[in-house]
Amino acid sequence: EILISHEVVDTPVATNLKVSLGEIIFSNVSFQYETQNIFSGLNLRIEPGQRVGLVGRSGAGKSTLMKLLMRQFDITGGEILIDGQNIASVFQESLRDSIAVVPQDPLLFHRSLKDNIRYGKLSATDEEVVKSAEHAQAHRFIDILPKKYETLVGERGVKLSGGERQRVAIARAFLKNAKILLLDEATSSLDSENEVMIQKALGELIQEKTVIAIAHRLSTLRAMDRLVVIDNGQIVEDGTHDELLKLGGIYAE
Repeated sequence: EILISHEVVDTPVATNLKVSLGEIIFSNVSFQYETQNIFSGLNLRIEPGQRVGLVGRSGAGKSTLMKLLMRQFDITGGEILIDGQNIASVFQESLRDSIAVVPQDPLLFHRSLKDNIRYGKLSATDEEVVKSAEHAQAHRFIDILPKKYETLVGERGVKLSGGERQRVAIARAFLKNAKILLLDEATSSLDSENEVMIQKALGELIQEKTVIAIAHRLSTLRAMDRLVVIDNGQIVEDGTHDELLKLGGIYAE
């Protein structure tokens, strides 16, 4: 028996998503992948401008939650709403335009650094590109390269270090300036100087946005308003860093 994967398609009556506040609601969401039940009856409301850290063991469903919000898969039950609009009935392009993502392993193209940053907003001016790089703590390393912003990054960005690639991805997110921001924090071994710079850049990036962050570092977790602990596709703990420490459960452990 051949399994044919279902492509995610726009409905014939799709509209453009309009994000003014950035409220996100997972309402009774169920999701099955092949034969595996990942979520069943998941409920989560994230208030506009709230910064939420997702915590849990690997395979608990954190990345899947982000992929469902981006509608990379269709859910099997329930609904996901952004500012009251069901994401299944909006154009996927408008959904993804409204969300900035800093992935764990940023995908770079074999083009110039300028083109790679501008991917966040194709209409951006050169000045805007530089400004975003400055915010992302990337301008300094770019500026000392012989060709500066015209430097080619190599296939998949091989000429840059992990920390530099991540700062290019953060620069893209600054440029995009979306109301909703998803961070998949890399646990890749960044040296401490890179880590300090990235923490500084992220601290600036998360201002005045609704943020969902898969977070591993204590410094990132502490910057969040609220932490949601996921285990086996269920929300098992939900509160601030201090509240969850007092609780003495999975997070405290």
